[in-house]
Amino acid sequence: MKRLLKLTIVFLVVMVVAIVAVTLYLLRDRSLSRLQQKGIIRIGYAVEAPYAFLKENGEVTGESPEVAKWIVARLGIRSINWWQSELGLLVSELESGHFEVIAAGMFITLKRSQHVSFSEPTFHVRQGMLVAKGNPRQIHSYQQAVKETDYKIAVIKDAVEEALLLRLGALEHQLVLVPDALPGRVAVESGIADGLALSSPAIQWMALHEQLGKTEMATPFEQSELALKERFGFGAFAFRKNDRQLLSAWNEVQKSFIGSAEHQKSVSEFGFSSVELPGAVTTEEVLSQP
Repeated sequence: MKRLLKLTIVFLVVMVVAIVAVTLYLLRDRSLSRLQQKGIIRIGYAVEAPYAFLKENGEVTGESPEVAKWIVARLGIRSINWWQSELGLLVSELESGHFEVIAAGMFITLKRSQHVSFSEPTFHVRQGMLVAKGNPRQIHSYQQAVKETDYKIAVIKDAVEEALLLRLGALEHQLVLVPDALPGRVAVESGIADGLALSSPAIQWMALHEQLGKTEMATPFEQSELALKERFGFGAFAFRKNDRQLLSAWNEVQKSFIGSAEHQKSVSEFGFSSVELPGAVTTEEVLSQP
């Protein structure tokens, strides 16, 4: 009887161990392995040149997609399925499982980091302002624009510039929300807004492609102390919180590319220069700012 009891206990222990082992295996993070087996990765983006946009033939390009293409190829994933959305919806759609990565020149912010995990930075951009030719209102900083309560500044909805201007004290009636840079430029040309808050590469890209119209970049342009202190303007790719294997491998491949001659050549056509390189600043350091 005792022998039967011992055998029963041993059998139950073995069964419990087996069940735990199977459960752990099923729960194991295989976020990269699954994509390598399938041979395809889904990447979300929003149309916001020069970070991500469509060529005339429909091909997805821009700073972030081109870097993503280079990394994906070296991760052993054969192809990319691109998913276009609005900037403000990308994080929720990533969490919902519509795609595995966001490649949209997304700036690293503490608010977004509550929902996604960021790669290490791929760029660091300066603030800029698109103004009417001759800069009739003489705008040379975000701080100045905020203090002049009769100034109206166009901002792309949900972009980091909107958050920064509000942090600097902008009143809601001072901000003109636009879906992307082109309507923002039209707002400036028509007098609806005195300026369009954009990152400097975005304005440089517009200049390279003769899209400034009757506007120009405000120069000189002073960077805000708040942006410098809190390290605004660092961009990265975004991943689901649980996809640690994919994020780790992505960072490892990315590390050998960002800042290389090949990388700088590939993003130069989008208005990025060596000035926009992220340097040695890490995502952890960006998010640790007070």
